[in-house]
Amino acid sequence: MPNVPHPLKRHGLRKRSAALDKRGLLLIHTAKQLDRPALRDPLVATAIRGHDLETGAVIAVARLTDCHPDCHDSADGPCSPWAQREVHHLVLSEVQALPMALPCIGALGPWRPPRNVLDQVLLQLPDLRP
Repeated sequence: MPNVPHPLKRHGLRKRSAALDKRGLLLIHTAKQLDRPALRDPLVATAIRGHDLETGAVIAVARLTDCHPDCHDSADGPCSPWAQREVHHLVLSEVQALPMALPCIGALGPWRPPRNVLDQVLLQLPDLRP
């Protein structure tokens, strides 16, 4: 499960320094602290307006469908307004926000959540299937 620097949690594109070869469902976990400089970015400010910004919690489930390198220099240009240079981009689909954030200690990079967190996610999203 990746740890997503807040407040970029709600978008279908994430960033990583290296490729990720696994595909399928993953939990979206917010960082322990807000990325305060990111709050000044107009794209971020517009996206978070009116939202509570949970920190250090699992806040959603999503399906990882692709991971690709930066494409800013391609003929088509960046893959998203959120795309950052010189990192790999995780492409997410079927994002389902949890009704209630689940406080949970995370880690940088992919990590395996404790079983009790998975059980609590399934209680909140009983129709979730891998």
